[in-house]
Amino acid sequence: MQEVPLIPNPILKVLSTLSCHMVRHLLIGGQACVLYGAAEFSRDCDLVILADDENFRNLQRALDDLQADCIAVPEFKAEYLQRGHAVHFRCQHPDVGGLRIDVMSTLRGCAPFEELWSRRTTIQDPDAKFSYEVLAIEDLVQAKKTQRDKDWPMIRRLVEAHYDENQDAPSDAMINFWLRESRTPSMLAELLRRFPERIAAVASSRPWLESMGITDIKHIEYLLRQEEDAQRLADEEYWKPLKAELEHLRLNRHRRK
Repeated sequence: MQEVPLIPNPILKVLSTLSCHMVRHLLIGGQACVLYGAAEFSRDCDLVILADDENFRNLQRALDDLQADCIAVPEFKAEYLQRGHAVHFRCQHPDVGGLRIDVMSTLRGCAPFEELWSRRTTIQDPDAKFSYEVLAIEDLVQAKKTQRDKDWPMIRRLVEAHYDENQDAPSDAMINFWLRESRTPSMLAELLRRFPERIAAVASSRPWLESMGITDIKHIEYLLRQEEDAQRLADEEYWKPLKAELEHLRLNRHRRK
């Protein structure tokens, strides 16, 4: 269980309310990046939740306490969350006035919720009487592999921050994570020099590491860009049908007005 300084009070209010209503959830997005030392500020609260009827009922009670209204399509229904949509809310409670909450139950490229939950990071707030649950850094990195420009520098900072914190006494799992996910050419070159015995363990994810010259920074940059382009394209293809469905829902809503 990690212990970190208090996160902003409005976010803490949201997380404590979710916990009080026993909502199975994990903090993701910018706030999770803040907790892992890769960002300084985030305005919103992004969550991935367990998609079952009881948890949806618990979430609705928590949203009612926060006076949170759905602000866009799709509406808050299990069927939309289970297909991969995000549902967006705006809080009106005085303690969290104006805060946006984005809820998902499926993350592209990530495991089902129960598996994400099994390897979550639990954070104990030193000034609160409860702990809160955060998406594991490995899963957060995977979830950030999107078509959005801002996510790729964040992946880089997440892995760099994790390396800086743990490089003196790393586990094999940490080294594998750095080799598999680092997007910093100089850092990768250092990892290849320090841990050549771990390269074979990540070869299925990055086969080019086995034949990579450890000082060939320009070629590493090229291969990293190829990886990024492939993930951006995969994310674009994933969201195409979901965006089409959202547009259909928007048109229908306008027609009903």
